[in-house]
Amino acid sequence: MPIMDVRYAAGSLDKQAKAALAQKLTDVLIRMEGGANTPGGRGFAWVFFTAFAEDDWWIGGSTGADYVAPPGKFLVHIAIPEGYMNIAHKNEVHAWVATAIAEVTGGGAGGSILTVIDEVTEGDWGNAGRPISLESIAETVGQSKQGERLRWSRAYFEAKARAMAAAGYPKDAGGLFPSLTPHEPARSTPSIAVSGS
Repeated sequence: MPIMDVRYAAGSLDKQAKAALAQKLTDVLIRMEGGANTPGGRGFAWVFFTAFAEDDWWIGGSTGADYVAPPGKFLVHIAIPEGYMNIAHKNEVHAWVATAIAEVTGGGAGGSILTVIDEVTEGDWGNAGRPISLESIAETVGQSKQGERLRWSRAYFEAKARAMAAAGYPKDAGGLFPSLTPHEPARSTPSIAVSGS
């Protein structure tokens, strides 16, 4: 369930460029989901664009291009579920986003294309007013529960559960796969309704 929020300098993308970039970034989101080019995977591929006026974006104390490299000012915030990507996967995402922007703008993948990957703590995603887990997201987008990505995530959360228990965290602190919190009353993980699935 990654989400991209693309902030850019007003005037640097016209309607056609935004549409082309949205398609390229959607492809990046699908690759981030382990290639889940399914209705569920596409339903989670959200891209937002926000244009900033020149006097609203300062770099190095200036609104000009003194400290800006081609293709211009771009800041892409990417929200992903906690424990979903290892460092190699994150490094791929940084490169894919910069390449997509460079291809659409015709500029290089310059130093003014910044990406920030924010991990959303397990249990903090919600859909239709209910919390959803990475386990249910993976199922909705069509990833195998036995697949490499979910096995890595499970190992991550098992280690996190051990660390939390050793540190004396309260049992209801959250932040773990629902399947790793048997002390809680049974809760069903809602299926995720995605338009078109």
